[in-house]
Amino acid sequence: MRYIFNFPDIGEGLDEGTILKWYVIKGQEIKAGQSLVNMETDKVVTDIPSSKTGTIVAIFGNEGDTIHVGTPLVEIEIEGVHGEDAIAEAKAPAKLEHHDEGSIGVVGTLEVAGNNAFLPISNEGFSTPKTDVKPVKKALATPVARALAKELDVDINKVTGTGPGERVIKIDIQNFNLKKPAVEIPASSTSANSGESVTYEPLSQIRKTIAKNMINSKLNAAHMTVFEEVEISDLIWIREKYKKNYSEKNIKLTYLPFIVKATVMALIKHRQLNSQMDLDNNRMIYKNYYNIGIAVDTAEGLVVPVIKNADKLSIIQIAQKLAELSEKAKERKLLLDEMKDGTFTLTNYGSIGGIFGVPVINYPQAGILGIGRILKKPIVKDNQIVVGNVLPLSLTVDHRIVDGGEATRFVYSIMEYLSDPFSLMMD
Repeated sequence: MRYIFNFPDIGEGLDEGTILKWYVIKGQEIKAGQSLVNMETDKVVTDIPSSKTGTIVAIFGNEGDTIHVGTPLVEIEIEGVHGEDAIAEAKAPAKLEHHDEGSIGVVGTLEVAGNNAFLPISNEGFSTPKTDVKPVKKALATPVARALAKELDVDINKVTGTGPGERVIKIDIQNFNLKKPAVEIPASSTSANSGESVTYEPLSQIRKTIAKNMINSKLNAAHMTVFEEVEISDLIWIREKYKKNYSEKNIKLTYLPFIVKATVMALIKHRQLNSQMDLDNNRMIYKNYYNIGIAVDTAEGLVVPVIKNADKLSIIQIAQKLAELSEKAKERKLLLDEMKDGTFTLTNYGSIGGIFGVPVINYPQAGILGIGRILKKPIVKDNQIVVGNVLPLSLTVDHRIVDGGEATRFVYSIMEYLSDPFSLMMD
């Protein structure tokens, strides 16, 4: 028996992925649980395992192709065909399996991710009702070809198929698209550093997700940003005193663990900042746990791993967790569980060089704290002008949830902890 294994829904609202590497070929015998393909989703890079034991008789999509959730990845023969025989059968006309429902014949069966339903792959085998109206001819095509046609805005019914049984395959869509009239490129887009007018590069899954999330946040939250500065000479002294001791234990002590701890302590006092609005059910949701998202800049784009239950961790434990998550983010080894259920987010653009910013809320969270670059500035201390170490902070909140007064009180709580870091251990 044959069935088609779809790209499954692996959670977190993911609806597509890009094929990075195939682990199998046609004719290869596989076992349930064996990895079929390495996929890049908008959050993680992950292997997709087979749910069945059998022989691969067809593979849908090439490396670099974008596959939507619910569309076929491979066709598997789970009995009666093995090895080279599977390749020969895959090249031959497909056999029809007949079912009792109206004598409907289907080419194999389509396994729907997440349940036990089976659907016909195409209209082949359906009896055509008699009618005086001339039916519109529907193109026979592979799932990959249909997905590509939709992406390129190609009318697949106008494409001549060159595949088995005159099916439209991927190369047919690509060739048809090349014949479409070229779009005129404005002269202003000409690059002085290249012989070409413009350079096209496909959007990565991460970049598409960043774009989608930013628009979603701006459309659904009322952004308001408060700017403040805090003098942190005592914090600098503590870090300098202890960083060498911890470096000998392979722990890099930066300022960020202190800021994470200060933020958690402030969230405990100001629960509006650790909440979200549920308009569908006409209620507020206040989180009694503190999972802090940390925006990490990687070569592929911004990702936000989450430090779970940060209120229960010491500053040193937070430092260890930050190092672990940052390394995994840069190596594209984060798991989905390490990127979900955040309640508040920090973004440390100051590590690169920024001073102030207007961070975009990680919706549906209530706020995000931007951390700027530490500056040496003149300050007044004991009625004397002295050189101070000033840390800029930018707090963006959802103004539907947090009023200006509460936002200010929250950021002042953070400032009190950072200006007097010993209080982080006392409270």
